[in-house]
Formats: sequence, C-alpha cells, structure tokens
Amino acid sequence: MEYDEKLALFRQTRLNPFDRGEEEDGPQEGKTPQQHETRPELFSGGRTRSSDRTMDLGLAEDHFSRPVGSFVASDIEQLKLAIEECKKLILELPEHSERQKDTVVKLIHLRLKLQELKDPEEDEPNLRVLLEHRFSKEKSKSVKQTCDKCSTIIWGLIQTWYTCTGCYYRCHSKCMNLITKPCVRSKVSHQSEYELSICPEIGLDRQDYRCAECRAPVSLRGIPSEARQCDYTGRYYCSSCHWNDIAIIPARVIHNWEFEPRKVCRSSMRYLALMMPRPVLRLKEINPLLFNFVEELVEIRKLRQDILLMKPYFITCKEAMEARLLLQLQDRQHFVENDDMYSLQDLIDISSGRLSCSLTEIHTTFAKHIKLDCERCQAKGFVCELCKEGDILFPFDSHTSVCHDCSAVFHRDCYYDNSTTCPRCARMTERKQDDV
Repeated sequence: MEYDEKLALFRQTRLNPFDRGEEEDGPQEGKTPQQHETRPELFSGGRTRSSDRTMDLGLAEDHFSRPVGSFVASDIEQLKLAIEECKKLILELPEHSERQKDTVVKLIHLRLKLQELKDPEEDEPNLRVLLEHRFSKEKSKSVKQTCDKCSTIIWGLIQTWYTCTGCYYRCHSKCMNLITKPCVRSKVSHQSEYELSICPEIGLDRQDYRCAECRAPVSLRGIPSEARQCDYTGRYYCSSCHWNDIAIIPARVIHNWEFEPRKVCRSSMRYLALMMPRPVLRLKEINPLLFNFVEELVEIRKLRQDILLMKPYFITCKEAMEARLLLQLQDRQHFVENDDMYSLQDLIDISSGRLSCSLTEIHTTFAKHIKLDCERCQAKGFVCELCKEGDILFPFDSHTSVCHDCSAVFHRDCYYDNSTTCPRCARMTERKQDDV
C-alpha cells in the first residue's frame, strides 16, 4: 500500500492517530489554512525533518471521553488498522527514543478506545438477581479483578461489572446472561455439610471426559482443554472452572490433622470459604480418636466445658449482663451453646495456637468476675460437704468434682474417695419421703 493510500485510510477514522491538525502558530498570510499536514516521516522511519520536531500523535485528545452517536463495525475495523500501524511504527523507531515512547502511549490510548467501543457503557441497574445470585454493581475503577465467567481481566475504568453479595462471584455486565452456575450460598443454606472422604475420585472416564461443571471436553493431555482435579470433590474440571486456587480440605484435617492447602475448583473454593466459620463438625462422632493424638483439642474441650458451666452465672447476674461478658465470644457463638461442635476455622486456629491463647484469656476474665469481682456470683459458690474445709468451690475449678444428679460441688479427692452417696442427694431424697 502506497503512502498516500495509507494516509487517506487513517483520515477516514474518527480517531486518526497521525493527524496533526492546524499549525500551532496559525496559518501564514496569503496561504489557505489546511486541515491536516502530512507527516511522511511517521511511516518511513528513516526520513526525518531537519528541525526534528517532536512527533504529535494526538496525545492532547481525550481518548476516554464518550464518543457521540452510535458506532458501526467499520469504526472498530479502522481503529484496529490504526493500532497495527502504531505497532509497526514502534518497531521501526529507535529503541528507547522519545518518539517511540510517545507512540507506545498513543497505542495504549487507541486500545482503550477500541475496548470502549466494543463494550459501550449503558445505564445498568445497581442490583440484579439471577440464579439466586444477588449481583451488586461495583463502583471501583482501579481494583484489578478477573471475570469468573470469561476468565478475562475486568477493566473497571471502562467496563461495568457486578459482584454477588452472597458468594462474591464477579463478572462483566455483558457476561451475566451467560452465567449457568447458581449461587453457592444457597447450597450452604440448604446443605451445610462437608464431603468427609479424602479426594473421592471417580475417574475421568466416568465423567465422559468432560468438565464436571460446564461439561466442556477435557483430557489429561491438555487437548482441547487441560483436565484439572479438585482435591475436595475429586472430580476433574476445565481451566475455566478450575483456576488452581488452593484451600484447606476438611476431610484431610479431620482424618489426618493435615492443614496443607490443596488445589480446588472455583465453586469448591467459594463453598469452603462460606462454610469456614460454620460449626458443622461433631468430632467425637466423626473421628473420636483424634482427641487421643492432638493434645490441643483436649485443652480446648476443657475450656469450652468450663465456659458452659460459667454461663448460668452470667445470665442470672445483672452486672455480667450489663458488662456483656458473653459477647466476647460473639465470633464463636457455638462455644456458649455446646462443647462438641467445631468449625473448620476453629480447627485451623487450634493448630496454629491462636484459639488456645484467646480462649484462655476469655476463660480467665470470666473466672475473675465470678470468683473475685462479683459478690452475687460468689454467693452461688459451694462448700465441700464431705470435708467441710477449704475455700468456696465452683464447678469449673480444676480440682473439683460435680455430682451428676444435683450438681453439688466437692473436692475431687473427697468425692471419689468417699464411698457414701452425695450428702445433698441424700437430704433431697429424705425430704421427699417426709412429704409423702
């Protein structure tokens, strides 16, 4: 293509990157002002003017403004041709020269403009509901995100995108009508349980060599798409549904006390993240032998049992209710309801030692209120009726034993060494007989 033809082609575009416009000093007297001045050196590479003026690539133009009117396919094609010419010019210009740097900047502007024409911004609603997803329109323009549907980057500066408030699924506005995956939070609400088998693989042939989620063809050789196994479900997924994210697998924690993160698919990663704080693991039924090998579990169980014994003191104490002592466990509400249910986050914190430190501190605060700070709580203590010696006893003390029938508290040595029945139980039985 000759130079004149190239120049005519770029003048047809709305964003001609090589138009110079009018001279900065205005037209000279006696001469007709020209709309454009040709720049042969922009295409020749080796030919330069003696003045070596700085190349003007239209950098003063606002490439991010919204063009007026609608665009047809020819506008996009002409922008693509302009981009290709810029790329050729970058290769012809000297390395690290100012002219090459200006051309690179212009290329970036043209590409952003092309993307804007492909994805025009529309008046999108702030909230959309689809397949139990509750998509909220995002306003962030600088945070780099990736679309969970098409696996491409979301350019927040020029593209509209949404995030599900339930499972944090992110996607372009243009990809929303293509979504086929329901919200994971609905699964968490209806089926709050883990897969407790370690990587329950069924084989790629049982999946008919297709992705377990989108049913796209996959193979171990990577043709047409690589088959990636999810360590949580044991199934194989395509690269669009499995991004090699890693997560801690509950089955490996419960059976092997192993916390090494494994590769999981996108849906499993979201499900495990939402299930992390939910207390759905009853360890003494799933794997009771775990307490024989993990000392930290025994320590945490004892602290939780003590807190349950302290709870009746707090709910009947005005000062404790005003101080809201039980709210110190608001992040682990199940600790004041039972002593045998655990969440995956509890087990992770037990392994790291964080839970032991925080729970011991809370236990000390609770015991201090009952035994030292509050007179009403102190008055609810017990005196050992077997030896009638020593200080006031409480059921959560480490050296005490509690009668299972009447909840009376004794010294551990006194209660187990005495062969008689509990004195309090005996009095209660005798009183009932007298009433009869």
